[in-house]
Amino acid sequence: MICDRREFVRGSWGPRESSPYPSAEIASILVQTRPERLAEAERSILAVPGTEIHGRDPRGKLVVVIEAPDVGTVGTALNTIALLPGVITASLVFHATDAG
Repeated sequence: MICDRREFVRGSWGPRESSPYPSAEIASILVQTRPERLAEAERSILAVPGTEIHGRDPRGKLVVVIEAPDVGTVGTALNTIALLPGVITASLVFHATDAG
């Protein structure tokens, strides 16, 4: 496959994964848990629709990515995660809208 330099710089080179939504809200959340409750928190977070865990520190930190159809759903997921047993804090660190 030949790569056009401009496409590569703009990030539009290569196959793109399609989103299940025509436009999507994407958010990144830093979650702090007690280290002994990390696995339990991970399982609970993954049960929240649209969540993925992209980073894990055994001292009790998780990087969670949420993909949702609207900003309200992102807020609901963030609040749900913040109220899970074992979660000390859940902080929004990034939010963007992907127009598809």
